[in-house]
Amino acid sequence: IADAADRVAVGGAAESFDLTALDPANLALIAETMGQGEVSLKMRGKPAVAAQESVFAGVWVLTGVGVNRIEVAPIPTLARARAFNPDRPAIGVLAGRKAGVVNAPAIFAELIDKSLVFADGAEPHVVNLTLLPHTEEDLGWLDEAMGQGSVTILSRGYGNCRITATAQANVWRVQFYNSMDTLILDTFEVTGVPEVAIAAPEDLADSARRIREVLEAIR
Repeated sequence: IADAADRVAVGGAAESFDLTALDPANLALIAETMGQGEVSLKMRGKPAVAAQESVFAGVWVLTGVGVNRIEVAPIPTLARARAFNPDRPAIGVLAGRKAGVVNAPAIFAELIDKSLVFADGAEPHVVNLTLLPHTEEDLGWLDEAMGQGSVTILSRGYGNCRITATAQANVWRVQFYNSMDTLILDTFEVTGVPEVAIAAPEDLADSARRIREVLEAIR
């Protein structure tokens, strides 16, 4: 795993380690060593898979029916593959236009335009709802219009960041809450995966170093 983290840190492909053949004692050691980091994911589909980042950034523990593995990657590959699979379809302008819907259609048009031209590696495009005039009806309309994808991410730090894939390709809802669980920043982000959930190359390199230190301590 440490060697894999070094390779992924310099741009290598994600690497996976199947744990299903390990006996209970070895599984317990792996679980104790990995611990739990700040980022967790739920990936709906068949099978549904949960991913928990370990205390080593970029090292993920994936579990589900028939799934028990560690993946070394900036974000689990399954999250990218399933993100925009519709759990609730995006219906766009077919969403019911109720009284009070004012600015939502314009915001929706901006998001769709940016979504259609987004390319991997491009800078994210952020629509900050906190700074824009909008109504509760606008938010409801956008939720219905954008639908919901199949990946939900929670990043814990000084507060919580809740990230939900929409059913529109490359569009995520990113919401930051303070320690009192009050919403302080509400955005849509057009990107492959929001950066707040991704392990950076330097994080992966640091994880490789720290894993080797742990290995020496438990030998």
